[in-house]
Amino acid sequence: MGNKTQKIYSKFGANERAIVDKIGNDSIRNIIIRMVGAKLKLQWTGWLQYLIPLPVLLILFVLGLIVYLLGGIYAAIIISAIGTLLLTKILFDIVTVKFKIRFPESRPKRNDDMNIFELMRSRESCRSYQTKKLSKPDYNELMESVHKHLAAPKFSAEEIRFEYISVPIRVWPVVNATEFLVAIAPKEYNRLAVMDIGRTLQNIVIDAARMGIASCWIGPGADHKSITSKLGERFNPDKDNIICTSAIGYKSIYKPLFISIFSKKMRSRLPVNSLFFDSYEMNQSIDINEEQYKSFGRTFEACQWAPSSYNGQTTRAIVVSNNNEINRIDFLASTSSRYYAAVASGIWCANWAMGCDELHIDGVFTKLNDIKINSTGIPAYDMSWVLKKTIILNC
Repeated sequence: MGNKTQKIYSKFGANERAIVDKIGNDSIRNIIIRMVGAKLKLQWTGWLQYLIPLPVLLILFVLGLIVYLLGGIYAAIIISAIGTLLLTKILFDIVTVKFKIRFPESRPKRNDDMNIFELMRSRESCRSYQTKKLSKPDYNELMESVHKHLAAPKFSAEEIRFEYISVPIRVWPVVNATEFLVAIAPKEYNRLAVMDIGRTLQNIVIDAARMGIASCWIGPGADHKSITSKLGERFNPDKDNIICTSAIGYKSIYKPLFISIFSKKMRSRLPVNSLFFDSYEMNQSIDINEEQYKSFGRTFEACQWAPSSYNGQTTRAIVVSNNNEINRIDFLASTSSRYYAAVASGIWCANWAMGCDELHIDGVFTKLNDIKINSTGIPAYDMSWVLKKTIILNC
């Protein structure tokens, strides 16, 4: 690896390095490093979202020309018309989103009429924001949510916190976001503290959804140098570690074509029977229509729709039953990721607890010491939710 290639590689995040490190051929790896480096450079300029459709546009016009030269005049006209529509959309996106020349938008309505399952199901990551800031009442209510959930009991004794930023930072692929919550844990790795980040921020995000405030979890798509420069003295590199960031604000109807397609792709989810199992062998999924599971209703679906980094859905759950009655749920990470999988497990715990609270099912989270899965450590056991009735019976 040459000096220039090595310099480009040194700026990669964990995700980019994971992709590159899998390539065995040195020549191909060097080419990929330079391509990824160019992508990151465009990504942080804020232009990549608008330029991604250009290769498709070029192909359409070249194809239209070839078809025309071969005598297919009408087919060439149709292809060129499609290309013209795509070009118009790209230019429209640049004008309205990149340069913000557009009609003003109204504040989204609140969702106070929704129950918790409807909120979790309808909430989606917002990647394009209005240019207006949160109103003072909305900001105050959101900060009350932050303080309330930070004060709630945690998995770890380590302190976590959320810092509010009200200036643009370099993020991908989110556009026009100017307000963020930055999730910070101690620099020394503590998996339970990372899970606390996921659990706490998810509760805040759902509160925001009820208020009509949009949000987007941002992990590898955030430039930490940009974040720390805005935090200033609120971030100590010797003690603090940025785990993730959430953009917050009002959703915009104006969004680049790539973001529209990307967002729809990220809304797909694995079925429940690919996520919940009745044993650690995970060769038999549960049937949520069976009588023993019906009392938990849509709580399984709540976990199914939990957000995760690039929609990876890295969490799995073992439903432990006795005499056809659920005793506990064990939450596992299906990958070796130290941060994003742990955050995802925390989010699942939040959604599971919110669902159970909605159904008035009492349970507590506890870390069991006698859970041993296999020697590889994958899947990794993270946390258990135990039905309070089971605890009472065992006392």
